[in-house]
Amino acid sequence: MNYHKVAFERSFGTLAQLPPSDLPELVFAGRSNVGKSSLINKIFNQKQLARVSGVPGKTITINFFRAEHARFVDLPGYGYARRARSEQERWSRMIEGYFGGDRDIQLVISLMDLRHPPTADDIQMVNYLIDRELPFVVVLTKLDKLNKTERQQQLALYPQALPCGDQITFLPLSSKTGEGVEDLRAIIDQLVDPPDEEE
Repeated sequence: MNYHKVAFERSFGTLAQLPPSDLPELVFAGRSNVGKSSLINKIFNQKQLARVSGVPGKTITINFFRAEHARFVDLPGYGYARRARSEQERWSRMIEGYFGGDRDIQLVISLMDLRHPPTADDIQMVNYLIDRELPFVVVLTKLDKLNKTERQQQLALYPQALPCGDQITFLPLSSKTGEGVEDLRAIIDQLVDPPDEEE
């Protein structure tokens, strides 16, 4: 896939606004401030493709980015306690509606902060993806914040802490240094590259 040919398409604040799914979709999910926007920018080598905020819970829309043969979908972050109950309920409706709709979801990229054990919300998300039989990988962010020993400890923890952890693909990654980004791109390429037309 040409990672230089991607552009922000639209943001949607309500379920009714979501467009039909006419391309394969790759979905970024994770708790507030886990680094979804930073990762999107790093994957596509653009500093401001996705707006990065230092304020947790700021993104409350579903954001679509259009590439050549796929759409990338940035879901609002979960688990931000200070968000008003009405906003939390709207988030739940949007997420349920998105995943429950007739969409061509090729992969959910579930982001978690490698510095900490998975939260209850992270575990709930993994259970949700398993129950819905949605394909997913777990990207462990903030890799650059840990030394070698800390990395090994946390990487050993995650398969034990998450449901079906021995069957999950884990990708440790740093949006700052780029470590692990090529591994994620390789997975994306397998899913969205157009078929060989020489058959």
